[in-house]
Amino acid sequence: MTHVKRFQGIPMSKSMRGLCKEEDYVFLGMSGKMSKEVVEAAGAFEDDGSMKKEERVHRQLERERQEKERLREIEERKKEKEQQWQTHVAEVTSSQEKILLERLSRLRRFREFQRKVLVEESGMEGGAANDAVDQLLTRM
Repeated sequence: MTHVKRFQGIPMSKSMRGLCKEEDYVFLGMSGKMSKEVVEAAGAFEDDGSMKKEERVHRQLERERQEKERLREIEERKKEKEQQWQTHVAEVTSSQEKILLERLSRLRRFREFQRKVLVEESGMEGGAANDAVDQLLTRM
């Protein structure tokens, strides 16, 4: 009760000192009970600490699993987009080739038509007519 010696110098009425003593004894009585509770709580805390540690480990494992799942999904989406892109490029290339082949065939038909018209207009037939027509078509 060192606090009693420390607080003796403080002027206080007798009734106030009595109240303080009562409060001290009540506190000391409670602290005895509290020490038992603290010991029990410490044991519970150790159990609770191990449970919290297990929970932390479980949450960490769950986070790692979710992260792996997320990365796997990202990788799948990436592969799917790559596949879609390759399909798109193949379709575009194919359609462009078709367009070019159609244009080429139309151009060849038109050139044959021009050749036929020029041969008919020139009235010549044979190798000389073909050479003259080829020169005219080249100039065009």
